[in-house]
Formats: sequence, C-alpha cells, structure tokens
Amino acid sequence: MNDFVEVSELWPLIGYVAAVLAVVGAMLAIPRLLVWSRHGRYTDEPFESGVVPAGDVHVRLAVQYYPVAILFVIFDLEAVFIYAWAVAFREVGWPGYLEMLVFILVLLAALVYLARIGALDWRTRRQRLQDRFLKT
Repeated sequence: MNDFVEVSELWPLIGYVAAVLAVVGAMLAIPRLLVWSRHGRYTDEPFESGVVPAGDVHVRLAVQYYPVAILFVIFDLEAVFIYAWAVAFREVGWPGYLEMLVFILVLLAALVYLARIGALDWRTRRQRLQDRFLKT
C-alpha cells in the first residue's frame, strides 16, 4: 500500500491555492491601478460616513460607560444561550426547562445585585450628591 499521495490527487488543491493567490493578488493590485494618486487639500483630514467631524476626534467617555458596556455584552451572551435552549427545547424536555429556569433566576439575581450596588447607575458622584441634597 502506498502511503504517499499521488500528484494527480493534489491538482485540485494546487488549483485552489493558485486561485486564492490570484484573487488576493487581484484585490491588492486593482485598487492601486484604479486610484489616481492626487494629494488634495483635504486628503489627510479625518472622514467618517460623509461627515467632516467637528471638534476633537478624541472623545473621552465617562468611566461609568465601560462597566455598563461590559454588562451589556455579558447579558447579550446569555441571550445566545437562551436562544440555543429554545431551539433544542423539545429534545431537552423538562430537565432542560428546569435548568434554564435556574439559569434565568441566576441572571435575574445578578441583575438585582448589580442594580443594588449601583453598577447600572450612570450618574456621576456629583450628580448623586446633588440628588441626595435635593431630596432632603
């Protein structure tokens, strides 16, 4: 028994690699051939969706934004698990239903905990102190 692959069996792979290299080469070469290298007045200006930005392009976001963004990503990931469970609902039966119920209860408990410690509060410390002062 011959352990080596015959060259005639490699031609489809060689053709595929050649086609991939040709496509990549075309994708790199065609834009260079079609573009006129004209350095205009606004060539080095930042440009976003057809709108010239006004002001500083380096916007500083408040620190409170990042924990909320991370929590959003985490809870969005859990939505993927719930969707996968919903797709396989008939196969998992009652045990799967109970497991998902526990999963959702843990998520709900985490959300209540985060709300209680103020992780979902976007107000700054100054705004919280003002609210506390206005309530008294």
